[in-house]
Amino acid sequence: MKIMVTGAAGFIGFHTAKKLLERDDEVIGVDNLNDYYDVSLKEARLAQIKDRPGFTFHKLDVADRDGMPKLFSETRPQRVIHLAAQAGVRYSLENPHAYVDSNLVGFVNILEGCRYNGVEHLCYASSSSVYGANTKYPFAVQDNVDNPVSLYAATKKANELMAHTYSHLFALPTTGLRFFTVYGPWGRPDMALFIFTRSILDGKPIDIYNFGDMLRDFTYIDDIVEGVIRTSDRVPEGNPDWSGERPVPGSSKAPYRIYNIGNNQPVSLLRFIEIIEDCIGKKAIRNLLPLQPGDVVATCANVDDLIKDVGFKPSTSIEAGVEKFVKWYRDYYKV
Repeated sequence: MKIMVTGAAGFIGFHTAKKLLERDDEVIGVDNLNDYYDVSLKEARLAQIKDRPGFTFHKLDVADRDGMPKLFSETRPQRVIHLAAQAGVRYSLENPHAYVDSNLVGFVNILEGCRYNGVEHLCYASSSSVYGANTKYPFAVQDNVDNPVSLYAATKKANELMAHTYSHLFALPTTGLRFFTVYGPWGRPDMALFIFTRSILDGKPIDIYNFGDMLRDFTYIDDIVEGVIRTSDRVPEGNPDWSGERPVPGSSKAPYRIYNIGNNQPVSLLRFIEIIEDCIGKKAIRNLLPLQPGDVVATCANVDDLIKDVGFKPSTSIEAGVEKFVKWYRDYYKV
């Protein structure tokens, strides 16, 4: 297959591109290498795959209204895995325009590129953040998600709505993937595992929000990638049982699907920190703080649809996953 992967220098995009190349797909990597976090880490990820047969890289912003149509027409991908986005819940409070540009304008450019270039399937990153103020656990794709609590979450919900219109109007098969707290080697420096590991090793305090009373469905990167590729390989069709009188989110009469990809095993934040401490062999200095604006107290994924449709359920334990991350961190930063 010839597959465009946007965000190819990002955490999930890099791992996805690497896995696709290992199975001999042709990968068209796209990334703007922005400085939201350390660009050298993005370049180091790219260095792992840039010379592999079948990989080409294009430094381009998905929000580029002229550049993206040109790239689509020149490369003609069969499928698109769209992982480029402005990430981060808290940063959306500081720089909302970055989210509009990347997550909304950029997504329209992806949809239009797929529409006009015969792309057979668009698989794109949504987020568990869309569940917002919901408190019924585990979160299921059949749940209403009309109460986001951050602009980041709102842009991801908007992506799902935008994708549905293109599936409905142009019969473009689309699949949205709601990722739950992804972690692992080559992870993002703005994520908790990276911040905690660095601070503990440096002997600096870690900020623990909501006084540690939080649950997260931490999902290891290899499980995320397996879910991404399996769903990308399954081109959705319309759901014949879907009813406009009793509309159920997550599917449609159009070729449109939504899946959760999460471990279905939420872990308390304090337990998470204990595991990091055990792997490092050093205790954290804890700074307990109230809940941050935009944060949610708990996440937990219902993955029944993922199991039913693609036969996959994430299963990497938090202990095994954190150990692999800490080993990578020590090797990469020579700690």
